[in-house]
Amino acid sequence: MSLGKNIRYMRRQKKITQEQLAEMMSVSRQTISRWEADEIVPELNKLVALSDAFSCGLDSMVKEDMSAGEDIYSQITVKKMKAFRMARYVMLTPNPEDDVNAYMDHWAHRSGLLKAHPDAMRIGWDFPFVPPDLHTRFGIHGYVAAYILPEGYETGCPGVEFARQKEADYAVITIYDPFAAIDRIRIGYRKIMEFLGANGFCERPKEDILSCFEYVYEKEHGTCMDVYIHVDSVSKTGSYTNFS
Repeated sequence: MSLGKNIRYMRRQKKITQEQLAEMMSVSRQTISRWEADEIVPELNKLVALSDAFSCGLDSMVKEDMSAGEDIYSQITVKKMKAFRMARYVMLTPNPEDDVNAYMDHWAHRSGLLKAHPDAMRIGWDFPFVPPDLHTRFGIHGYVAAYILPEGYETGCPGVEFARQKEADYAVITIYDPFAAIDRIRIGYRKIMEFLGANGFCERPKEDILSCFEYVYEKEHGTCMDVYIHVDSVSKTGSYTNFS
């Protein structure tokens, strides 16, 4: 593990220069350069200030290799999603993601959507409103799957709810081979929350805007998942989150 490597990695993730970080830490640019080269170790108060600036845990910055997942996670970008219309459905089952995705794929074929638009985008997100007793006693979870409907596409095919999404800005990360390890998706969410300097989602979702969603697709090198988090749907308190 290299503390200097972690400082350099987090600085680049935040898209700030050595000069900008030096101003934030009230030190010279040369000091930042020496920290990143492991020539000197920041004093404790500077380590605390760095963890606050990077919205990460002090232990993680000092003890972990924070760049170890560079081959798993893309850099985080902020994208403007144009307004769109979607067809969606929710299921509460022990395996809701697979169940509702299969249901929506069947609907997309039955409605003619995939025949007219084979590249139609299917997205999904957790449905949190599951009674606690169903979750603890029967392992019931909730998940929503939706197809984004191309502009001008109309169908009267029943079995889904139609909804509209407003234009919104999202922080986005790509996770490569997301299902290879159980923690990859959770860590991806945590990375975005740290990038946004957030410690959770707002209690009240924004009207007609999804707080977060996932898009799974195949590329030449395998399965990818893009995770989208609405930048204005998080609580920004300056403290970091475990996202657990």
